[in-house]
Amino acid sequence: MSIEAASVFSAVDLLGVLTNGILGGVVARQLRMDLVGFTVLAIVSGLGGGMLRDTLLQQGFPVALTNPAYLTSALAGAVIAYLMVFGHRWTMRALFVADCLSVGCWAATGTVKALGAGLAWPPAILLGVVTAVGGGMIRDIAVGRLPAIFGGNTLYATSALLSSGLMALLAGLGHETAGMAGAIVLSAVVSVPARRFGWRLPGPANLGPGALARLRRRPATGRHVRRERGGVRRRRRV
Repeated sequence: MSIEAASVFSAVDLLGVLTNGILGGVVARQLRMDLVGFTVLAIVSGLGGGMLRDTLLQQGFPVALTNPAYLTSALAGAVIAYLMVFGHRWTMRALFVADCLSVGCWAATGTVKALGAGLAWPPAILLGVVTAVGGGMIRDIAVGRLPAIFGGNTLYATSALLSSGLMALLAGLGHETAGMAGAIVLSAVVSVPARRFGWRLPGPANLGPGALARLRRRPATGRHVRRERGGVRRRRRV
């Protein structure tokens, strides 16, 4: 990877940390927390996924602890959210777009780090998804609510999975830079329209015996014969 490309991806990575730090602060404001709550939720949202990934890989200290820019970006997000109200539609849209870009970047980063550690592509893709969505999941659990990625969101984890898969494919072909760029673009291409049109994964099906019995009890459509009073048979269309 060239120095210019590495700089761009590092900037997107830090932008994601800042954005998710702000989003963590938005949750803290909704719950009327103090500055400590803002700080904790911002750090968890912005750095939780990467720290979880590095802890699972067991290859030294998490990069969030060795590179001061990461912790600084998360704290900056906490301060911004503490001082400003992000209730306007356009500000939330801007945060959402930045978050979509960071999801692709984090998914690709987690995947390529796992591949570099010697893991096969299935666990590498898994760690890519964990990197992308782990911070938000830990944040939601910390405030006692169901993580958004478990349902009701607009293909957030799906975009992370697709981005990780693309990164694994292109990295295996020796195109790591193209994989990083493609993962970022793919995440935005999937997540932004999904948010705009409300695309979601389908809920659970109901194929039990009761459902089959209800299907059998449904009246048939078309022509059928009905016996009227007096034994006269008449045809009618339903």
